[in-house]
This record gives sequence, C-alpha cells and structure tokens, in this order.
Amino acid sequence: MPQETIYDVQIADLHGKPLDLERFRGTATLVVNVASRCGLTPQYEVLEQLHKRYADRGFSVLGVPCNQFGGQEPGTADEIAEFCSATYGVTFPMTEKVEVNGAGRHPLYQALTPEADAEGYTGDIRWNFEKFLIGPDGEIRARFGPRTTPDAPEVVTAIEAALPS
Repeated sequence: MPQETIYDVQIADLHGKPLDLERFRGTATLVVNVASRCGLTPQYEVLEQLHKRYADRGFSVLGVPCNQFGGQEPGTADEIAEFCSATYGVTFPMTEKVEVNGAGRHPLYQALTPEADAEGYTGDIRWNFEKFLIGPDGEIRARFGPRTTPDAPEVVTAIEAALPS
C-alpha cells in the first residue's frame, strides 16, 4: 500500500464542510497555522500576496487556524472568516480550527511536525505562523519558523523551486 500523504488526511474547511486535500495534489502548497490576534498576524497580508502571485503557476496557501498559542484565535469560524476577509482580503482556503500540538494534535500536523527546518528543529509547532511547504507530489519540501516572513528569500526560493513544471 502506498505511503499516506497529506492528501489522505481528513479535515474540514473553516465552515465545517469536508475539505478534500486531494485538490492540492499537483500544486505547491504552503500550510500555515494562523491566528487573528497574534503579533505575527500581519503575515496574513504577505501570505495573500504570495497566494495571488503564484496561483496561476500552481501554488496555494492553506491557512489552519489554531488557538493553542496564547489563546490568539478565540473566534468562531464566521468571526475568523470575517476578520481574514475584511482585514487582509484573504482568498486562500482555510481549514477548521485544529490543535497542532499535544494529545489532540490533528492528523495533518502529525504528518507535518516530524519535518526538520533549516536549523534541524523537528517536533511541536513553536508558535502561530509556522510554515510547511508541500510539493506537488505531497512531499514536505521545507519547514519555516513562525518569525520567517512568507516573503523571506528562502521561502520564495523554495516556493519557486516547488512549483509544478
């Protein structure tokens, strides 16, 4: 049996409807745990810019709301959607709010957290806006810490290298 990829993970969208991650197969996808009340929340704007800049080349951002860091994503699905749309013009897909660490860690993050970042860090998500770049084949290509901005040269270079040819 082939090894599971993120495309096999079951998750709902922000409004509770099934979100088939299979739709991301063949694209480069930046999976980011997000929060609306974090000092890093302005990264939403840059994530949206990247999403729009590379969308026609086979790229998507996938936002994953999480309230595990300082209670910085306390809102309901509707409140999160309204904030993201009204404040940052977010058009990229968003999942349901999930736990990324601990006993309730969502299977998506069970698959992602063993990946090492450039410094060799693996394991628990350290804070909001940690980023994982998934290649078109479902393989994790890179992991970036929360303070690495989405438009940092190393992130943009990795995205461009992961775009489908």
